[in-house]
Amino acid sequence: MNIRFYNARVLVQDQNQKFQVINGEVWVEGNKIIYVGDGSDTDKVIKKNEIIIWQREVDVKKNLLMPGFKNAHTHTAMTFLRSYADDVPLQVWLNDHIFPKEAMLKEEEAYYLNILGIMEYLTSGITSGFDMYLYPYATAKAAVDTGFRTVITSGLNNFSSSIEEVEEQCHKINEMSDLVSFVPGFHAEYTCSKELLTDLANLANKLHLPVWTHNSETALEVKECKERWGMSPTKFTDSLGMYEYGGGGYHCIWMDDTDYEIFKKHNMSMITCPASNAKLNDGVAPLKKFFDEGINVGIGTDGPSSNNCLDMFREMFLASGLSKLKEKDANSISAEDILRMAISGGAKAMCLDDCDSIAVGKKADIIMIDLQQPNMQPINNIVKNIVYSGSKVNVKMTMVDGNILYEDYKFNIGFDPIEIYEKANRIIGRMDKK
Repeated sequence: MNIRFYNARVLVQDQNQKFQVINGEVWVEGNKIIYVGDGSDTDKVIKKNEIIIWQREVDVKKNLLMPGFKNAHTHTAMTFLRSYADDVPLQVWLNDHIFPKEAMLKEEEAYYLNILGIMEYLTSGITSGFDMYLYPYATAKAAVDTGFRTVITSGLNNFSSSIEEVEEQCHKINEMSDLVSFVPGFHAEYTCSKELLTDLANLANKLHLPVWTHNSETALEVKECKERWGMSPTKFTDSLGMYEYGGGGYHCIWMDDTDYEIFKKHNMSMITCPASNAKLNDGVAPLKKFFDEGINVGIGTDGPSSNNCLDMFREMFLASGLSKLKEKDANSISAEDILRMAISGGAKAMCLDDCDSIAVGKKADIIMIDLQQPNMQPINNIVKNIVYSGSKVNVKMTMVDGNILYEDYKFNIGFDPIEIYEKANRIIGRMDKK
């Protein structure tokens, strides 16, 4: 579909990656952006005696077009455990509540639970997710069927899956659709044997792919790893040759100087999940340290059973506010840096370099922010408004790969929302009866 957006404010980035707001138009042809400008130089796109037939022309009415947010760490299908196990520490949450229910989950159920999560992403202006969970084929199929962009990593551990399955998933999912991709990963150091981790490192090096994992999420995790191996989770997994082709870690709260050096050496990324970490009392990630060290940072929601909300606006505000508290410095990290993490930082971590900005040749993963709302007025600084006062109510449209999947509070994903809600409730209801 060819779509022309006009009368718009557009969030773009200059050569130094600094955000700027311009007034003008954005043209989408198929799944690509073919024009961004004020409309005075369209001859760069339309040659003499040629015309573009628009399927839609959208008057943006001076609202804001911007790149979609990247949810760089999540477990989407955990929607069935939203608000089911709360107000307990991580290990109790996992072992006593989450793992037993996950053992009851069926693959066909995970498919619909993923769709429920995707719907929530769209309402928050999230155009792609980085997913680690059970049943990766169900995750991939839900993404393809709804038109949502998803990168999947394996949650390999001692209790489920195998190296052979991970390799098979990698090949099959990477061939399914341009909307989905797969990279190797493991749940965490404390749920994997050394032999399993060594095999995964060998597989990643064989396939020339990055590796991802939950890393240094709690102080206890790091303490017990050092007791087992005499080194931190980052150093231990690096000693196995895990990150020769990059990758990164989710959470990364309890890090030491050697860990940062390893991240820099392998050009790894860190993904912060402030809401989940605060709710589980894991700690506050040292964002400023990562930023100062030049390490790429993205933002994730984590799963809907620990967060419990898949809302990038809340994550951005918490990432900023908690960092300021941790550093005891209101100027520790800027709103622009936070917004960059939520967009291009996540895109880099997910290897989605063609989805990181509104620019000619990039994929059309675009959202429209409604500025005609009280929380966006006055327009003193749009970037700061988004980070500090923005909310889901401001998401007027979410486009993924050139297709408008959410507009004016309505979904265009091929599924009836009521049907999806009913399925989710039946799934957890079945489990509670046993």
